[in-house]
Amino acid sequence: MKIAVLDGYSLETGKGSPWTPLGEFAEYVVYDRTPAEATVERSAGAEVLVTNKVVIGEAELAQLPDVKLIAVTAAGTNVVDHAAAGKRGIPVCNTPAYGTDAVAQHVFALILELCRRTSLHHASVLDGEWSRRGDFCYWLTPQMELTGKTLGVFGFGNLGRRVAELGHAFRMNVIACAHRETEEPGWAPFEFVSKEELFRRADVISLHCPLTEETRGLVCAETLAMMKPGALLINTARGPVVNSRDAAEALRSGRLGGFGTDVLEQEPPAADEPLFTAPNVIITPHIAWATDGARGNIVNITLENIRAWRRGEPQNVVNRGFLKS
Repeated sequence: MKIAVLDGYSLETGKGSPWTPLGEFAEYVVYDRTPAEATVERSAGAEVLVTNKVVIGEAELAQLPDVKLIAVTAAGTNVVDHAAAGKRGIPVCNTPAYGTDAVAQHVFALILELCRRTSLHHASVLDGEWSRRGDFCYWLTPQMELTGKTLGVFGFGNLGRRVAELGHAFRMNVIACAHRETEEPGWAPFEFVSKEELFRRADVISLHCPLTEETRGLVCAETLAMMKPGALLINTARGPVVNSRDAAEALRSGRLGGFGTDVLEQEPPAADEPLFTAPNVIITPHIAWATDGARGNIVNITLENIRAWRRGEPQNVVNRGFLKS
């Protein structure tokens, strides 16, 4: 059996290749990055394809008759054509819940930075501002406290639930909009609400939904207009869930008090990305998931996905509805 890892660079930690355990299965090859025009050539003869961002669509699969499993090293699997894989009896497996704590902690890193602007104040101290002022303290921005504020969590899977728990620990009032029926957490105050009520009531909104046709452009001029003036928005979901131009305009007008995002509509972004010139925005380069622990979890889940498939019991399959019987 041959395994082809098409973009393994993102899981490297500098502590030796994380892909060495693939040797338990058979022959394997690891490419740091694979351009679109090389996907078919590098995948030829492989029964298992491991991908993160390399697109595997109908055109590619039509030229790869040996593929029996596609393992995606992420929770989101929109880089794979589910129907095309299913038509060929190929399960597509993802790595769910690998970075729940890592991403939830990054959410609050963004929230706290918007509330307290610690990096801005640190830079001003090193620039001599504190020495020049002569006072025992100063602040350059309003200092916002989370206690008593309302946290709106849009999407209440494992990650949304963990963010809600952290919000509760900060003594925030938590409301959530769930995409499917799920149990309430065992603490209060908590309330399930509609999308519209969440956008109207929350002081801080954190997005935790998949990218679908329904959620693409979810945050736009219309939903931003529902929000409390000065409310904060956090996006660690997918970039296209937020319309960048509308968010930038809301920041400039003051309707949106701050925007912390780890993802953008286009990645890597163009030089003229509208958010680059907007005020009160914090942008990180899609790193919420990237702790050493989370990356190790991805490799371990991927290995177990391959083992389960070899046993004839594939797990974490995201295209079951498309698989031919």
